Amino acid sequence: MAASSSAEFPVIRGDALDFYLAQGYYRMQQDLFTCQFVPFDGRLYTAHWLRIDLTRVQWGPEQRRLLRRNARFTVTVRPFRLTEEYEELYARYRAAITFDAAPTIEEVLLGGSSHNVFNTQIIELREESRLIAAGILDYGERTLAGILNFYDPAYHKHSLGKYLLLLKTDYARRLHLDYYYPGYLVHNYPKFDYKLFACAAATEVFDSISGRWLPYSREAVDANSAELFAEWLPEDLQGFV
Repeated sequence: MAASSSAEFPVIRGDALDFYLAQGYYRMQQDLFTCQFVPFDGRLYTAHWLRIDLTRVQWGPEQRRLLRRNARFTVTVRPFRLTEEYEELYARYRAAITFDAAPTIEEVLLGGSSHNVFNTQIIELREESRLIAAGILDYGERTLAGILNFYDPAYHKHSLGKYLLLLKTDYARRLHLDYYYPGYLVHNYPKFDYKLFACAAATEVFDSISGRWLPYSREAVDANSAELFAEWLPEDLQGFV
């Protein structure tokens, strides 16, 4: 899966990352993985991978309002290098959220590895010199994958998680790419539904039973969730549903 290059270290080729993203795989530290089930609060839920067809994205009133509200912040895209500034901001973010998250950015991206095999960039959001939010991206050849967003809890009213989603989507559009992959949502677990904010009408959901991408709808997710439980969940785990 990883292809060598003329560089000192191996990297995952952009076209290879495109291929695996299209099969419902995603980054975990220095590997690619997929899953159909995730546990929360003692129950199993189904996971549904998403991608945004960038040719179909149109901002609605909510998106335009958020873009106007946050226009005063400075946005910079640069190659990712792990810094103390990023880790400090992530620590403040993690202390304020109400769901489980890895203890550090290093654990999210590297997991102890000394080399990053992905082509990773970071979008910085600053108010004057103060770093208030950041979003980490992996580049394919025709795609971008959004890996991690984190922000200063003091700016909660600015909806910076959603704002970073818009910035990443717009950045991918300006690069004339085909798809932006924001991760997965979880059936009947709305904490992940913000990933639909950019443009639900341009969002597709991966049907892991048929291996096809379908236009997103709640009905499509309901149907795929039922199929996943029927196809893959052993009877002795039914009590966890």
